[in-house]
Amino acid sequence: MINLIGRASKYSNRIAIKIEDQSFTYKELLEASKNIAITLLKGRKDLEESRIAFLVEPGFDYVAIQWGIWRAGGIAVPLCVKHPLPSIRYVIEDTKAETIVLSKAFEELLNPIKTQGDIRFVASENIEEKEGDLPDVGMDRRAMILYTSGTTGSPKGVVSTHQNIETQITALTTSWEWQQDDHILNVLPLHHVHGIVNMLCCALWSGACCEFLPKFSPQKVFDIFLKKEVNLFMAVPTIYYKLIAFYNEMSKEEQLNISQVLKDFRLMVSGSAALPVSVLEQWREISGHTLLERYGMTEMGMAISNPYQGERRPGHIGHPLSKVTIRIADEMDQLVVDGTQGEIQVKGPNVFKEYWQKPEATKETFTSDGWFKTGDIAVLENGYYRILGRNSVDIIKSGGYKISALEIEEVLRTHPQIKECGVVGIPDEEWGEIIGAGLIALDESMDLDALNNWLKEKMPAYKIPRKYIFLEDLPRNVMGKVTKKVLVEMF
Repeated sequence: MINLIGRASKYSNRIAIKIEDQSFTYKELLEASKNIAITLLKGRKDLEESRIAFLVEPGFDYVAIQWGIWRAGGIAVPLCVKHPLPSIRYVIEDTKAETIVLSKAFEELLNPIKTQGDIRFVASENIEEKEGDLPDVGMDRRAMILYTSGTTGSPKGVVSTHQNIETQITALTTSWEWQQDDHILNVLPLHHVHGIVNMLCCALWSGACCEFLPKFSPQKVFDIFLKKEVNLFMAVPTIYYKLIAFYNEMSKEEQLNISQVLKDFRLMVSGSAALPVSVLEQWREISGHTLLERYGMTEMGMAISNPYQGERRPGHIGHPLSKVTIRIADEMDQLVVDGTQGEIQVKGPNVFKEYWQKPEATKETFTSDGWFKTGDIAVLENGYYRILGRNSVDIIKSGGYKISALEIEEVLRTHPQIKECGVVGIPDEEWGEIIGAGLIALDESMDLDALNNWLKEKMPAYKIPRKYIFLEDLPRNVMGKVTKKVLVEMF
């Protein structure tokens, strides 16, 4: 029995899903998902882990389809509504999906796929009430495949079982004290763990309400907040950055109103990327909340979190969650002493089963004694873990040193003339890598000598810049699309 779905009957008449002016109860969710399950079974007793892809907008239909796939014994493969056809085709072909459930909005996009192979297409709008029996689905069954590209190679399908997902859910509902009266606004994509597990599944496990905003807009987010129904919010740092920018353009009266509403929230969380301390501090001034930072991956859900009750230390990700074991290991997979940087390695029932049809890649990501190798570098400081960056991207190997790009970014953001920055390693024959920093400067006439002297005071000697070069266009992997650009080269 899938416990997430079995619990729903306890909350039968409560609102499970809300979108715009529509509300749906848990009873309606159970009925709709049963109809979908019987439609997918089409006379079979059990889908027996057949892959069912689905492409629908966020909302009630998405949740009913996800539950319907699980109740029929299938593996749910959510597709990204913003991906182009080649990316969608890759996932469909890699999983060998036998059925695609889609809404009318995506029929034209998927037309080229309809002419190929024996894939069955089911229109989400045409599913009718049906009678029939559903299989008994065990918790050890494969439940979902989410795709993650990591940093190299083709995207890999991360396979999680129902038990993996339940462990990820309960670790958060316990640690973050979810309640049935909670109401969360979900503005995140529904093909990643953050939107699916941390928000949607945790709400439904708790008997709470998950409200969807199909298209992100700072104005619409604040409008929903002002209704005083939402009391939880989770987002990526970029969204908080955009909300802060929009808030700063509001009138004093509007700012006061939104700040008073935000102060009544129970919890606000930031994740999926490093949260700049400057953003944390600005949001705290606006909302009265210190954002709760946590750490996780597609392969394991959340593994580490700052406490709900207790000190939330800026720049740190906190402590291991329930049933999760963490260690920091060196390049030989040996435990390092506290205070020494190394790779985060994880054990626990939250860790995924496998990469879909990639046994070698699966084997390579685990140590010989079963620890999942995250590829993220961190250090344990006074009981709190602090992320230094992704080993393949954020750890710059220069002149024999291992330098955290994230640490440099935090320092640069404190400069009064720097609005934003991004730091990467640039290949160099002499040093191995030099440090390249893309800066959005408030003033293009920035005094570079003064910046150099300022950095000497802020950074250790091995991070001090040698020379500065102005470029018309920065590589996208440095900063992306920016208007005022400076490249700083450091060794």
